[in-house]
Amino acid sequence: MQKLTQAILEHVARLPEGATVSAKALLHLGSRAAVDQSLSRLVRRGQLIRAGRGLYVHPVESRFGKRPPSVAHVVQALAASTDEVIASHGAAAANALGLTTQVPVREVYLTSGPSRRLKLGAKSVELRHAPKWQLTLAGRPSGEAIRALAWLGEAHAPAALKTLSHRLSTEALAEIVHARPRLPTWLAQQVSGLAVNG
Repeated sequence: MQKLTQAILEHVARLPEGATVSAKALLHLGSRAAVDQSLSRLVRRGQLIRAGRGLYVHPVESRFGKRPPSVAHVVQALAASTDEVIASHGAAAANALGLTTQVPVREVYLTSGPSRRLKLGAKSVELRHAPKWQLTLAGRPSGEAIRALAWLGEAHAPAALKTLSHRLSTEALAEIVHARPRLPTWLAQQVSGLAVNG
């Protein structure tokens, strides 16, 4: 059992920061029951962090001691390993684009997968299932703008669009206009103004 625990530790130590690992991904090292026991042992020792149900991450060693990996790295790794689309929540996108000074208190991401929570040390991260249109152009400034507009709502979208028309590149604005068929009617109509004015 000690040999298996060491093999798991060596395996996760080779992974990049934030990479997620599950028992199923370690079955080449031992039986499911033995892998589960070893993972639990590593969590108790503080050598692994249980980020969620059946999901583990390796803590980062720094000169100040161990710390959880960054939320951004974990979310990116999770999206890659599960084939989910994961994007920042509209409130965070609106803040990043300078459309609001309101800073989100909780870390929330939108996902094409199931809703769930991740625990990374003291931080709690919520992954919230979202409709497909809200995940349009994930990872691109144009997609961030769409999520920000959706969060701001119909009443505040015109002023936000005016601001975005000066802040985003011509290419990003064109991507937003091109995405109209995927958006709800109220948002598609407002975004159409970019096509007319652009």
